[in-house]
Amino acid sequence: MHPLIDPLLTPDGPSELRNWLEELLPKLGHALDPARNGHIGAWEAALAAIPPCEISTPAPQTSAVGDGSAHTLDEAPWRAFHPWRKGPYQLGNLHIDTEWRSDWKWDRLLPALDALEGRRCLDVGCGNGYHLWRMLGEGASLAVGLDPFLLYVYQFRAIAKRIALPGISVLPLGAEAIRPGLNFDTTFSMGVLYHAADPQAHLHLLKNSLREGGQLLLETLTVEDAFGPVFDPRGRYAQMRNVFPLPTVDTLLAWVKNAGFSNPTWVDTTATTVEEQRATDWMTFHSLQNFLDPEDSTRTIEGHPAPQRTIISAWR
Repeated sequence: MHPLIDPLLTPDGPSELRNWLEELLPKLGHALDPARNGHIGAWEAALAAIPPCEISTPAPQTSAVGDGSAHTLDEAPWRAFHPWRKGPYQLGNLHIDTEWRSDWKWDRLLPALDALEGRRCLDVGCGNGYHLWRMLGEGASLAVGLDPFLLYVYQFRAIAKRIALPGISVLPLGAEAIRPGLNFDTTFSMGVLYHAADPQAHLHLLKNSLREGGQLLLETLTVEDAFGPVFDPRGRYAQMRNVFPLPTVDTLLAWVKNAGFSNPTWVDTTATTVEEQRATDWMTFHSLQNFLDPEDSTRTIEGHPAPQRTIISAWR
């Protein structure tokens, strides 16, 4: 059918998933059209230069997702996919030290996560798919990621050459690709809601992705009550564009409830630190340290409250 879709299909797979993936084929072709992105040729060449892993690889369960090999890999093809935002990865001798310690976020949400054994998972805004591998490591039978940024899709494809497992893929599409009746058991949306001009619309899409009784894990930027109930940063926030008003935790819980989810529950709120998000040899651009007020780390460079991220669990 398509190299990004084939790993998700099994003869006994649910018909609603197959029908949805078939509907997405024209959109995949449009998203991956070389005429729309001048980097595709270089990325394809780099991908072809990465050797597939020759050993049977278990689902990754450690902080650095890896291929379990001791192979010596040439760095050059992997450098073609700079910048590496989410990780870390350990592929043979190659340690990809990504901008984000995404494993720290996973550790924070894990206590609230319903058992994933045999579950079908969707990650909206998944980046290069780091958390998808962690879902497989927890026993998920299917881990589907959506992310419209093609660089991240190619990063995933590079990793998947080294960790050849069924039931996992990243599709170059956004949340708007979701349609009702997909019946995922668990849906993740992490670092997306604050980019949504209409947060309720995004939450309704997430709800549509879930079966009755399915779990939502939502992570997004929030502000303390002193700035609430909703804080509008206007312009840029920590140098990010397209950041819409940020809720307090109570406001966020109300948003989730108003979208029709049951039992929305606070899981964690953690201030983002320069240890968790930083420039590295694999992401050499400016990072959080450059986005905070050098005289007051509790403020962004624009004078807004510094980033803190909240995780919410809820049920359809």
